[in-house]
This record gives sequence, structure tokens and C-alpha cells, in this order.
Amino acid sequence: MAKTKKDEVVSELHEETLEGKDLEKATEAESLETAPEGVPSNIDTEGKKPKKVEKTKEEKLKALKEKAEKILHEKVEKTDSELLKEEVKVKKKSDMLIDLEDYVKTGIYLGTRIVTPEMRKYIYRRRADGLAIFNTDLIDEKLKEGIEYLSKFEPENVILVCRRQSGWRAAMKFGELTGIKVFTKKYPAGVMTNTNLKDFFETELAIISDQWLDKNALKDTLDVHKKVLMICGTNNFSKGSDQLIIGNNKSGKSLGLIFYLLARGYLKAKGKDTSAIPDMEWWIEEDGSE
Repeated sequence: MAKTKKDEVVSELHEETLEGKDLEKATEAESLETAPEGVPSNIDTEGKKPKKVEKTKEEKLKALKEKAEKILHEKVEKTDSELLKEEVKVKKKSDMLIDLEDYVKTGIYLGTRIVTPEMRKYIYRRRADGLAIFNTDLIDEKLKEGIEYLSKFEPENVILVCRRQSGWRAAMKFGELTGIKVFTKKYPAGVMTNTNLKDFFETELAIISDQWLDKNALKDTLDVHKKVLMICGTNNFSKGSDQLIIGNNKSGKSLGLIFYLLARGYLKAKGKDTSAIPDMEWWIEEDGSE
């Protein structure tokens, strides 16, 4: 049977104890040697320098025991700490919406060279080329929060706006699966604020894919005091959002992954059938519209 770390520590301490016992015997033998008559035991035979007073047997045993306990405590504590970190790491990975490798391969963590003050706290580091990198743990956490927030609304009370062409294909599929109204190529400004317009409608929540490109829809939503679920890249301002999703909102692969996770999470939360949802590969497939 392979030895555990704890067994190795105990074995090591046993060896140290045996060494300590040998030391005790040697000390005891030395103490039996008699000094010349008339010379105190703590003075050498030349009577010049006082001898170093040796520790008693009990003191040495006590010191050895304290040392052994300290070594055992440190090694076991280190082992327990390492195991705990590994357990946390595994648990965190198992709790993610998808594998970390899938986040990486879609480039959802990639930002721009520009980082707004609101996005700075979500940045992990900068690459050598200056691009800011999102923290993938925070991406996952914000997506979970986004799904939970979206699930509070019925599909007829939600709209998704995505004017970035690379996200049109996935956005339309999102709308088809969830029943949420989607605006892609053009958002007709004023349709939520001007009751005289033929296509006027009311909504409770707007999903904004990019604060810069979808500014008209964002303005309309805020003007009528409705809720905003916003997807933000590193160069976006999150002002006006009620719930935030962070990630690369410039790439078709990344947007596809976000819409896939939102659709899947929304349908699950609503108790709907998810069998019609294409697998992730469909959502992140290149369609030539990047």
C-alpha cells in the first residue's frame, strides 16, 4: 500500500525520536565520567573555563517533543491546505456554466485596448499587445446573474437589440427559441416612446448587446424607465444598466456563446423544453459576417 503524506511525516518523526534517544544515552554516559577530585563538575580539568551546563534529560525530551509536534502540525496543515485548494478548484470548475476551455476558445475573455472605469474591476490583466483580458470566473458569475435576472420576465415583455452583424444569426435563433422579440439590422428609434407610431410597443426589459451600437434602444428604454440587461465589453459604459453581463461583444463567436447560454438558462428556468436548442458549436460557428 502506498504511503500517504501523513505516514511519511510519522515515519520521519519516529526516526528523529530514535536519534533523540541515542543522544540521551550519550549524555547520560558522559555524566557518569567523574571529574578530578576537588574540581567542581562545571570547571574543566585546567580550572580555566566553566563547562557548559548540559540540559537535563527531561528538558531534552520536552524540546524534542515540541519540535516533533511543530513539524507534524506544519506538514499536516500544508497538506490539508493543498487538498482544500484543489477541492475548491474542482468545485468551482464543476459549477461553471460551461467548461473553461469553451470560454477560452470563443474568445469571450478578450477585450480592447480601451478600458472604461466601470470595467476596470473585471480585468484580469493586459496582454503584450495591449488588449485587456476579462477574468473568466467573473464572466461566468455575471452570466449566471444575467440568466437569473432575465428569468424574472415573460418573453412578451422583453426585447433583444443587436445591431452588430456578427451577432445577427445567434440573436435570431435566441428569439426563435425563447419567444423574445429581436431587433438586429435596424432599431426604429422611438417605437417605445412615441405612441403615435404604427409599430409602437411597450416592454419591461431590453437586452442591449453593445452600449455604443445600440444607443437608440438604450435611450428609449431609459426614457420610459424600463429595465436594462446590458452586455458590456471593456470599452463600454454600463451606466443605465440594471444587470450586467461582461464579455467580448465584438466577436460573433463570443456573442453566439452568450446568446446560447442565455437561451438555455432562460428556458430551463421557465421549465421549458430545451431539446430544440442547437449545441454550442452551432452558435459559435463562423458564418462569414464577422
